[in-house]
Amino acid sequence: MARIKYSYEPADQLNSAKAMGYEMPISFKHAVEICGEIRGKKLLQAMKFLEEVVSMKKAVRFKKYKKKVPHKSSLEKWYAGRYPKKAAMYILDVLKNLEANAKYKGLDLEKLVIVHAQAQKGRVLKRYWPRAFGRATPRFQYLTTVQVVAEVK
Repeated sequence: MARIKYSYEPADQLNSAKAMGYEMPISFKHAVEICGEIRGKKLLQAMKFLEEVVSMKKAVRFKKYKKKVPHKSSLEKWYAGRYPKKAAMYILDVLKNLEANAKYKGLDLEKLVIVHAQAQKGRVLKRYWPRAFGRATPRFQYLTTVQVVAEVK
């Protein structure tokens, strides 16, 4: 199995940490919106935000995939949002891995800022469910890869 490379390489490798969640069974659209939300935030602030999403206290703003998405009262200065709990749990695990990588490198966690967060489409596991009269219904599982890079600012 070929590993994919990071699409962003930091200029200073010593003051940065990277983590990747490889082919996770989460929605690609939810992962894109969560990555857009945590990009630019401090690491601990992003982890707290994702914990609030999992507990359904804060909604994720849907900016790209916003058609037919309802309003949420916890959003400020935006109208469309959701609580993607499953994707938030998986991306929170990636951020915990990033935190552990930063601790191993001896970086200051208070100053870590997420400079790159990206979701990519992974493989599609194709399965079919037999139906009556010789037909079949597809039961595909879409996998998503998430990359996160943080630098000391």
